[in-house]
Amino acid sequence: MRSGTLRRWQETSPALRAILWMALSGVLFASLNTISRLMAIEIHPIQALCMRYGAGALLMLPIILRAGLAAYRPHGAGTFALRGAVHSFGLMLWFTALPHVPLADTTAIGFTNPIFIMLGAAIVMGERLVAARWIAAFAGLGGVLIVVWPNLSAGAGFYTLLMLSTSPIFAVSYLLAKYLARRNPPQVIVVWQSISITLCTLPVALWNWTWPAAEIWAFTLVAGVIGTCGHFALNSAIRLADLSVTQPIRYLELVWASLLGALVFGDIPGLSVFLGGLVIFVSASAIARWEARQRRGG
Repeated sequence: MRSGTLRRWQETSPALRAILWMALSGVLFASLNTISRLMAIEIHPIQALCMRYGAGALLMLPIILRAGLAAYRPHGAGTFALRGAVHSFGLMLWFTALPHVPLADTTAIGFTNPIFIMLGAAIVMGERLVAARWIAAFAGLGGVLIVVWPNLSAGAGFYTLLMLSTSPIFAVSYLLAKYLARRNPPQVIVVWQSISITLCTLPVALWNWTWPAAEIWAFTLVAGVIGTCGHFALNSAIRLADLSVTQPIRYLELVWASLLGALVFGDIPGLSVFLGGLVIFVSASAIARWEARQRRGG
């Protein structure tokens, strides 16, 4: 029965499998952000960050040992180290802002990553930006203003801008991951991401360490499992299909984040979150479709 299910899954079109992987990653990341915010409220945010990724690395250890260390040897160690440092810096800022920003706002801000990835590809890789891509990018940034504007005059304004500042940092990390994916399978990228982030954040975590309560340890283990599975699902979706196929599914993550934010924290998202998120989503999807047409030669 197991082999039959696996065979049917493998016979499913790559595009449909990519959509399902992306949908699963959205549910997992919305759940992960919920747990991470609970942890960052109870203990120092950087300690929560280090514990989360450390748990992910430990949970993957049996899989690594079973497959053999050679299977997880990184190709391009220097690039892996650079990506770990960049991603760690972005995450430290992100976790610092997390306790102060509603989950729906956090998710909507995260939708800006493709816009900054496009700009980063133009600056670093010399990709030509035609007028349509510039229009989509500015429209997406307009969507960001719709999301963050209500909070700028409130107490969370600084933290909202701090979280927004992580988007270009994560865009750099994504471009490095795309480069690494040429020579490394998704599981290798996920494993070394967890290890490098744990090592980079450990000194700050130890400096601010307080002994966690029992529920925080439980959250850590659950977050480790969910985070590892979420990154694997996301990398699998990216590997199977163009972003033009999977990008529209990401908007569902805003729905899950809004529901979890309301249920767990009592955060009721305003209309600006959904409106701004929709503008960002449409612009990011337009960029993804344009890039897919370029790769197909027209």
